Amino acid sequence: MKRRHFISLLGASAMGLLGARYWPDAGFSNPCLDVELPTALREHELMQRVWADIDPHEVWDDHVHVVGAGDSDSGIYLNPRMQEILHPAHYVRFRFYVNAACADPAQGIDASAQRRLQGLVDAWPAGARFLLLAFDAWHDKDGRVDLTRSAFYIPNEYVRDLASQQPQRFGWIASVHPWREDAVEALHRHVHDGALAIKWLPQIQNIDPASPRCDAFYAALAETGLPLLVHAGHEYAVAGVENQELGHPLRLRRPLEHGVRVIVAHCATEGHGPDTDRGPHGPEHANFVYFARLMEDARFTANLYGEISGVTQINRLGKPLKTILAREDWHPRLLNGSDYPLPGVMPLFSMRRMEALGYIDAGEAAFLSQLRRYNVLLFDFALKRLMRYQGHGLAAEVFASRRILARAL
Repeated sequence: MKRRHFISLLGASAMGLLGARYWPDAGFSNPCLDVELPTALREHELMQRVWADIDPHEVWDDHVHVVGAGDSDSGIYLNPRMQEILHPAHYVRFRFYVNAACADPAQGIDASAQRRLQGLVDAWPAGARFLLLAFDAWHDKDGRVDLTRSAFYIPNEYVRDLASQQPQRFGWIASVHPWREDAVEALHRHVHDGALAIKWLPQIQNIDPASPRCDAFYAALAETGLPLLVHAGHEYAVAGVENQELGHPLRLRRPLEHGVRVIVAHCATEGHGPDTDRGPHGPEHANFVYFARLMEDARFTANLYGEISGVTQINRLGKPLKTILAREDWHPRLLNGSDYPLPGVMPLFSMRRMEALGYIDAGEAAFLSQLRRYNVLLFDFALKRLMRYQGHGLAAEVFASRRILARAL
């Protein structure tokens, strides 16, 4: 069955599984048009606005997932549930990610996904850079790998080698589970190999950031100066998450108190949790409230950052996004990421809804909708550059992520 037909058949169930509340105005399937932009888009006056006051050499996207299925010598592991229709919640999500990355199973998902990503980034101005994410496996309390509980595994060595093929365009971010027996040794090895940060997604990897068992890793990480890019808030991109509490933003106080530079992915804009400052059963608040509490803590002014990937998804267009735009005092501590390939999951974004809520106007909505059909990375960047709410937009420095991620050599 052809990919476009298959994706359309999955559409109805995907609405519920991906959390979209509105019928997607961009449809269900990424059209994957040629990355060469038409002249009308490339020279559009809005494109000039997108790049106004921006030095492309300072633009580093810190959140680019490597899409793959392990159908090459990459070493990628994909849980069989992701490829079995008997597990529809997992299966549908993975099929959407494959489509979002314009990967073709007939040509090999690993290879075709990487070719598409290469084409997307080549369309950017010279100097812009994209940081590829490795992803460690699920580990138990004794630090042992359990692939049956891992959604996927993206080896550090594979991502390192991908980035090294075109270092002017790509960097890489390692992933090390802190409970591994060799965690500190692995950290130093990846630092030597040029990693720019460490990536965690606690709910998917079974990491408790508040555990004392992380302390030795935190001490070593703080010494390197590399930041910890860590998901906070609830996780819905992978089905069947059972331990959402591991994504509670207040659990990040521990690495912060150990002097680790912490980048909070998505600014914790998903889900709710108890106010643990008032006890384990404290009143429930949005996770973003706890992120804001951390941002207001004077102890962490120098080592806490927020990252804005995903904040323009259709289910995150309320108070958190308005606050991020309005809090101009936060902007020096914010940085941009795309969470690629999610900008290519068509139901997750709605220009019609963003226009209705006053973030963009009709002309911007039309421009962005067309741009997305060709290059989802440029679409994500342009949307964040153009959006406003009651006169507030993101400062240019939010997109100059190099200042936070570049290593002192």
